[in-house]
Amino acid sequence: MIELQGVSKTYRRPAGEEVTALVDVSLHIGRGEFVAIIGESGSGKSTLMNIIGLLDVPTQGRYRLDGVDVTAFHANDQATTRNRKIGFVFQAFHLLPRTTALENVELPLLYSNRRSITGLARKALETVNLADRIHHRPSGLSGGQQQRVAIARALVNEPDLLLADEPTGNLDRRSAMEIISTFQALNHDGRTIVLVTHDQEIARYTSRIVKLERGQIVADANVKESKIALAQEAL
Repeated sequence: MIELQGVSKTYRRPAGEEVTALVDVSLHIGRGEFVAIIGESGSGKSTLMNIIGLLDVPTQGRYRLDGVDVTAFHANDQATTRNRKIGFVFQAFHLLPRTTALENVELPLLYSNRRSITGLARKALETVNLADRIHHRPSGLSGGQQQRVAIARALVNEPDLLLADEPTGNLDRRSAMEIISTFQALNHDGRTIVLVTHDQEIARYTSRIVKLERGQIVADANVKESKIALAQEAL
């Protein structure tokens, strides 16, 4: 599903200094995988996720998504592909405070070209077990519940790929396990998930771990099915 070949990314600071975030990264992620990208701050993991999510473009190398070379997509093509194929979950929940959970989840549908959007937001909230909170505003939800609303918002357009950048970073341990349990259930149903984290303990709950250091992949290993931790058991 995801094919990166020799991807590098260099930024130029305002003073003119060049900073290299990724160096010759080649990575293949198949449909239905649950992959953790781990690394310390500054390792390049968020830059890698931004490129996978079409929020940024590589300085060098190629990126194919579902067999289509998207490396040189224009902004409009990037936006269309993101809306159709990719859902995003971030460390900050980015919920509108004065709108309900249902209304927050409905927002991406405003930019959708679907013929019918009736019931999609409610279905997404049911998927993350928040059917009884659809009329609550963010202030009336716990941190874990707010993140599940954010996941429902990422799912509402039924994307093939879910990208999560430090999704448990603002949560206590129990809430974090609830979120990981949700991801595991979504992956079990066939969703491809790429999770960026600095927390190696969280990475244990995925089926493959890719480690970055100084913009390069230094380890890439599948986790044996018998050794994948189950978040539900930690609750």
